[in-house]
Amino acid sequence: MNELSMNRPRRRNVSKTVVRFFLLLWSVIVLYPVIWTFLTSLKDNQMVMLGKPWDLPSALHFENYSNVWSRAHFGDYFFNSLIVTVGSIALSMALAATTAYILARFRFKGRGILYFAYIASMMIPTTLGLIPLFFLLSDLQLDNTLFGLILVYSVGTIGILPFAIFFLIGFYQSLPKELEEAATIDGCTDYGIFFRIMLPLSKPGLITVGIMNTLTVWNEYIMATVLTNNPEKYTVPVGIAIMQAEMQYRTEWGPLFAGLAISMFPVILIYVFYQRQITGGLTAGALKG
Repeated sequence: MNELSMNRPRRRNVSKTVVRFFLLLWSVIVLYPVIWTFLTSLKDNQMVMLGKPWDLPSALHFENYSNVWSRAHFGDYFFNSLIVTVGSIALSMALAATTAYILARFRFKGRGILYFAYIASMMIPTTLGLIPLFFLLSDLQLDNTLFGLILVYSVGTIGILPFAIFFLIGFYQSLPKELEEAATIDGCTDYGIFFRIMLPLSKPGLITVGIMNTLTVWNEYIMATVLTNNPEKYTVPVGIAIMQAEMQYRTEWGPLFAGLAISMFPVILIYVFYQRQITGGLTAGALKG
């Protein structure tokens, strides 16, 4: 009995060491391409083309960032993506929060059908709606506009609205009904209950699903390519594809990687500041769903 009790701490220490080793190895695998991209963005073309892509930069060429920002019009692509992402997330979260609350807290005919319709829409491939959306936006004269992309991303086929509804329903269903009953006794209307009580309590879920959908919209390429053919309306993914096609023939690898680094910076910044909210929101959503 004593030998078993002595062996248990040893086994736990060995298992912890193995887990930590694999986590460290996984961190290196994930972080190395990111670090390599930032280092390559500071190199000149000669160092990249002479077969030294893995060496540290001999000199820091920060002019690559200024060149790609202004000369390659990457600044325009960046701000277009910023406008589209902020607008899409704001609209989709407003629709998702209200829809999820209705489906979670109210009982009415057709509720189940509506719920499964939202969930089923997540299984529709993005490419399946390209042609109908293209002609629809053309008829509405919203093609080649950022507002058209915002509408498509918010309620279109990339699935951020159904995913947000599915995710938030679990939060609203877990909230005790006594909160609504107490608010009703105090004279609060349905709108007051939602905006004063339910919406603030669902903040962890809103932050989590908002960040995850932000990554989806920021990196979306297919819709932006098909629905915009005006260079002034290109988003970051489309701009990077155009830059890659042009700069590889001009051997401007430094500015190209600088553009990639700039496109990754907002995503990394969001994760650094909101990693606890993301983890906590996912855990709470799993427990409450």
